[in-house]
Amino acid sequence: MINVALLSRWHVHADDYANQAKGISDLSIKMVWDEEAERGKKWAEQLGVPFEENLEQVLSNPEIDAVILSTPTNLHKEIIIAAAQHKKHIFTEKVLAFTVEDCEEIYAAVEANNVQLTLSLPRLTENYYLYAQEALDSGKLGKLTTIRCRLAHNGGVGQNGAKTGWLPERFFSKEQAGGGALMDLGAHPIYLTNRLAGPAKSVQTQFQQADGFEVEGNAAVLVEYQSGAIGIIESGFQSYGSPFQLELYGTEGVLMIEEGSVRIQSSHLEQGWQRPELPSALPMPMDQWVAAIKTEKAPSITKDDAIRLTEINEKAIQSFTEGKRINIG
Repeated sequence: MINVALLSRWHVHADDYANQAKGISDLSIKMVWDEEAERGKKWAEQLGVPFEENLEQVLSNPEIDAVILSTPTNLHKEIIIAAAQHKKHIFTEKVLAFTVEDCEEIYAAVEANNVQLTLSLPRLTENYYLYAQEALDSGKLGKLTTIRCRLAHNGGVGQNGAKTGWLPERFFSKEQAGGGALMDLGAHPIYLTNRLAGPAKSVQTQFQQADGFEVEGNAAVLVEYQSGAIGIIESGFQSYGSPFQLELYGTEGVLMIEEGSVRIQSSHLEQGWQRPELPSALPMPMDQWVAAIKTEKAPSITKDDAIRLTEINEKAIQSFTEGKRINIG
């Protein structure tokens, strides 16, 4: 049995992770810590476990094997490094950190202490991503020329006098979150396009500030990849009914994904749009994390995924701040 501590209910996915953990027979939630004590106490009471106000007491507890981290992003580096130094395995919400340099410091601590760190990048386990990767790798699309990915919702649209919608105001804190729509929701299009299109060469960004906040409510990022392909990444907190879209355009085919619908048109297949049979999804990130702890089987979500996600975010913010294209490398 892997005994875990839940670290913070700051992120909107914290309850999701608690529920996932409860559904995995090899995990047992033993305690809660939160940087806001009252919030943490209420959560611990709901879960029927103790609340520990002192983080050091959690990390130094020999009965705790691992932590599930849903803290503000600006606390990730400090807490993850401390957890690693206490030999605790770590599952964390994206993004890993605000800068590539911070990510590398985190991984140095993780590797030095031989613990498992897994970042929650769940769309890399989905059947539509796996099919898109296969379509590229098998040559069905020819040479990739353009990739577009959009993920947006209306969580930042205030109603009845509120500044935001169903997203809490803390998600619009530049200090805690580091950014807005791109930093959080845009992470999914970023890591998907990173995987599919390969290493990036340059980034150019346009942000639309969220009303009353310092961070962006909508974002568009233009990426040039080393392969020569162009990437278009779109994300927003102020878009009602916006479907998830992933589009790949190549010299010999096109693949269109919208919500659960996947269709492909290729010179290597029968003429016209085809509805392909999709592969089985991979285990969810938390399940892969548990398997890595028990068997040291490497998760499909990698260090490279985590660092390149931060790299695009870091360069995108720099591009908007300086008003120009930013080269990578």
